[in-house]
Amino acid sequence: MPVFRLSEGEVSFPNQCYARSDGLLAIGGDLSVERLLLAYTHGIFPWYNPGEEILWWCPKDRFVIFPEEIHISRSMGKYLARHEFELSLNRDFADTMHRCRIKREFEEGTWISDEMEAAYHKLWDEGYAVSVEVSEDGVLAGGLYGVCIGKCFFGESMFSEKENGSKAALIGFAKLLEQKGYLFIDCQFHTQHLEHMGGRYISWKEYDGMLREGTGRKD
Repeated sequence: MPVFRLSEGEVSFPNQCYARSDGLLAIGGDLSVERLLLAYTHGIFPWYNPGEEILWWCPKDRFVIFPEEIHISRSMGKYLARHEFELSLNRDFADTMHRCRIKREFEEGTWISDEMEAAYHKLWDEGYAVSVEVSEDGVLAGGLYGVCIGKCFFGESMFSEKENGSKAALIGFAKLLEQKGYLFIDCQFHTQHLEHMGGRYISWKEYDGMLREGTGRKD
């Protein structure tokens, strides 16, 4: 199946049904706020290597965490009970995203480039991106960032400064999202780490139905 090439002048995407079996849908375009919002409300997200063209993905089977299903292992529960944790939102979006970038560059390589940082900071300026931070006994332990549209959260990346920091941030944020009636946390791609925390695959039909409901998308 061909991969569609996007132009910077027209903000549009091909139908999600044209995504390849690996989820790749299109190449090119830009990271404008308008295009990113259109992408996320249609289950599409950018993921590419720094210095290369933008790749847009739309996997048919979606890996999500339902906030009410966040899993806290016995060992993690004991860890949480031994320490005092404080969750904050938007403590410093730019810093949190950059910490995610640094951690990944050091450990496994990252897709978070200067271009991505600038684009998602614009989303944050417009009220569509959020950073989550957690402190452990008064010291920054970890965090995550992503995109919020309606009652849907699209997770982008996490970081830990202390053991279990990112887990504590995700657990605390999932509980907050549950209280606010959010439908899902989109994990984008499967990882064992997220599976152990309650992530599971759902069909595109189920995902798209919740996406329409949660974002108010009409088409």
